[in-house]
Amino acid sequence: MDEETHELVREIVSGVPAGTVATYGDVAALAGLPNPRMVGQVLREDGGDIPWHRIIRADGVPAAHLRSEQLARLRAEGVLAEGQRISLTRYRWNPEGPGAG
Repeated sequence: MDEETHELVREIVSGVPAGTVATYGDVAALAGLPNPRMVGQVLREDGGDIPWHRIIRADGVPAAHLRSEQLARLRAEGVLAEGQRISLTRYRWNPEGPGAG
């Protein structure tokens, strides 16, 4: 992945507001990437200083190895899980919606 695309993914993730979530696929679509796994790659390699915890799988469940920390960070922002799952209907970020910048 080229540096420009890498930085675009970071910019998109940074733009997901507190109290909302986006899926890896949402970010990939906004960045023009063919595969959501590429978003995971960026976050794994260079996501510690951006709100990585707001990016979840398409089924609303955080990755197993991050689940406890991710759910705790989201809960602190008012995003409440139902069991281990985040409701995308309730919390999914709409970059085109009110307050979109």
